[in-house]
Amino acid sequence: MADSLMKGVIDMHVHTNPDLRTRRYDDFELCDAAVRVGARAIVIKTHLGYTANRAFLTNRYNRIVNGDNDFTMFGSVVLNRCVGGINPVAVENALKLGAKVVWLPTSSARNHLEKLGKPTDDCVDVVRDGAIVPELQEVFALIKEHDAVLGTGHISVSEIFTVVKAAREAGLRKVVVTHPEWWIVNMSMEDQVKIVREYDVLLERCYAQNKGVGAGNGYISNLPGNLETIQTVGYKNVLISTDGGQVENPAWEIAEEQYLQYLIEHGIPREHVRYMSHDLPAWLLGIEA
Repeated sequence: MADSLMKGVIDMHVHTNPDLRTRRYDDFELCDAAVRVGARAIVIKTHLGYTANRAFLTNRYNRIVNGDNDFTMFGSVVLNRCVGGINPVAVENALKLGAKVVWLPTSSARNHLEKLGKPTDDCVDVVRDGAIVPELQEVFALIKEHDAVLGTGHISVSEIFTVVKAAREAGLRKVVVTHPEWWIVNMSMEDQVKIVREYDVLLERCYAQNKGVGAGNGYISNLPGNLETIQTVGYKNVLISTDGGQVENPAWEIAEEQYLQYLIEHGIPREHVRYMSHDLPAWLLGIEA
């Protein structure tokens, strides 16, 4: 059933090697897996900054090794300390290199560090005194100019509301709340409903989440909660992503198929599953599904 939906599937959030944390696939291996199942596109992500240059090389590899096919790898940029935080220059360069997603801080976010009980002296703030930091306005302008996607990263729920409001006021069309279910973000269902109702954003609901940051903590499935969100919020505001690549989780293509299969088996119409995993991410990337 779900295997047919793998044809043309798009995943906006996958981690690959090279990384400081060992991932299941490197960029080329993920590309090969995607081509085998007939995927349309994947966005690769690293907490270490850029992946647009890696996506370019992967696409070259794909044409040389796999020949003509419909798969495209896309890059992104994460605004952690390693790229200077909320750095418009880094964002502009990434977007000019073809990045499609700009993620706000993840491992450098104040909320992330606080949840782990770590010092916040070197954190990357997105909000101060109840308003977004000035540099973020420049970042928003660049995202708008390039029709790219804003992902909220690992910032807190209150910061998400502040950032999303400012992003909409700045004219951003493509705003995604990054894995709101993850315990670091921990956005309640009530707040997920509220932010969709007030700002018409997309909720990125991912395959699984770790029980605690670091190796050996294990992962738990997000699928029951994802199903509840789709039923509560509505499928048109839910983006299916795996946030895959961990060695503790199934290989990307297996996790993706399990996710789609779970939704179908629990009563979500195939056309709705297709919208969340094909049509919606295609719109975000500006490509044909």
